[in-house]
Amino acid sequence: MQPAIDVRTLGVRYNLRLTRKNTVRDAFKGMARRRRGPSHFWALRDVSFRVPPGESLAVIGPNGAGKSTLLQVLAGILQPDEGAIDVNGRISSLLTLGAGFDPELSGRDNILLAGAFMGIDHRDMLARMDGIIEFADLGQFIDAAIKTYSSGMNARLGFSIATAVEPDVLLLDEVLGTGDATFRAKSQARVLELMHAARAIVLVTHDMHWATEFCNHALLLEQGNVVAAGDPAAVVAIHEERSEQRRAGLTPERLPPITDTGILEAEPTAAMPSPAAR
Repeated sequence: MQPAIDVRTLGVRYNLRLTRKNTVRDAFKGMARRRRGPSHFWALRDVSFRVPPGESLAVIGPNGAGKSTLLQVLAGILQPDEGAIDVNGRISSLLTLGAGFDPELSGRDNILLAGAFMGIDHRDMLARMDGIIEFADLGQFIDAAIKTYSSGMNARLGFSIATAVEPDVLLLDEVLGTGDATFRAKSQARVLELMHAARAIVLVTHDMHWATEFCNHALLLEQGNVVAAGDPAAVVAIHEERSEQRRAGLTPERLPPITDTGILEAEPTAAMPSPAAR
């Protein structure tokens, strides 16, 4: 079966010299600093994985690991400097929806704007409008300007839109922890519905419960590199052990490299060492 997402030796490099200077003196100071330090860094390097249709991937790791950068590349916001990505089907992402919201327009108008942004027919979005509004459960705020929304309300509307358009690939960044317990339960149920409809899901999360209970696979990133991949429980165990080592002031040991680029289509334990084997 053709994978919904196929990432091969992905690399994203940021240029540290692209900084704005206000004065000539600042510019000369910056030139001196740049000669002493590195000119760039790799936010992601040599990242490879596949996600089949109907599977969900949790991307975990410490802050600054490259998780959000990975989602931005999958969403088409960033272009990779190395490697290749194939995404088959319609992508729906809160990353692109958030960028497309107009703060001066109401939630209702932004639903139609988001549909146009994703290339969905206007009449189609009108037909989906009531369901989106009901799921978001924003009450009278649906007719208020987006600029009056809290971050949680904004995420709820975005999630409702992103999951109502029947995407082939859904990209989520921590949104499932947004809102009250009722909305979290609704959002989890909606994601499971999409999985059962053979939709592929990539979720960046710090919620290890969600990663182990609702995702088929997990990917652990550290400093832009894949450290472990495969069974969520095993990957989470490695992540928690290495996080504890950092809190104790220790440097986590280097794990054996992952050589199977099709890790998410292979047996989970074939792509990574088990905690007991390390």
